[in-house]
Amino acid sequence: MSAPQQSVLDVKTATVNGQDVVQVRGEVDMRTAPGLRDRLLEAAQGLSGQLLIDLSQVDYIDSSGVGTMVYVKREVERAGGRVVLIGLSPRVRGVFEMTRLDTFFKIVPSVAEAGGS
Repeated sequence: MSAPQQSVLDVKTATVNGQDVVQVRGEVDMRTAPGLRDRLLEAAQGLSGQLLIDLSQVDYIDSSGVGTMVYVKREVERAGGRVVLIGLSPRVRGVFEMTRLDTFFKIVPSVAEAGGS
């Protein structure tokens, strides 16, 4: 008997084009969203400017994941920053469009297009 399949999410921060970017890989669902929220808020601490979140390696996001992104965006904006989502796959972008959050978030195809703070 095998163990139930776990949702796997890898979150790391890297410097891309001179900017710190939080790179997310895997599925963002009700199991992984709380950990992602904590990692994103941690990355945003002491940030003056933009929190760049690369979602190009996220192949699935559910409503709890979207809720996490909204929560993080509000917290970052409360602290005077801004959230930019980068590289959404067609499937993930579709979720943001269906919920009309594509107008709530700044969404760009690449880090280079995220712009400065």
